[in-house]
Amino acid sequence: MKKYGYAWITLGFFLVSLALHWVFGWSSYVDEAREHGQVAETSGYLHEMLRDTFENWQSEFLQLLWQVVGLAYFLYVGSPSSKENDDRMEAKVDALLRLQAGTGRGQEIIDELDDRYLRAHGHAKPHAHGADPVVGSGRE
Repeated sequence: MKKYGYAWITLGFFLVSLALHWVFGWSSYVDEAREHGQVAETSGYLHEMLRDTFENWQSEFLQLLWQVVGLAYFLYVGSPSSKENDDRMEAKVDALLRLQAGTGRGQEIIDELDDRYLRAHGHAKPHAHGADPVVGSGRE
């Protein structure tokens, strides 16, 4: 429950707003039927409210959902700011530090930077590689 608190609160807001939309819609539908000298019918109300709800769903929720979820997905998958590319860049910088300062001193610098910027468990490993490309290349 605690892990999904934001989702539960959002769902609660959604359900309350949907219920209030239908309650106030019924009140408006009854008033409009009275003005025309008719009796409010449930079937007509359901048809009108489903149409209005779907229009609101399309214009608001689906648009916002696409913007937030869709853009977040594309950012994660293909953006230069995505995690994979950051890890790749960090691995390259680590390799350059080791090349320039030597393997021992380079690793000390990397460890100091990791500690300073609260990075846990050392530097990022390059994706799809089992070992550090500099250490395993014979250029130590």
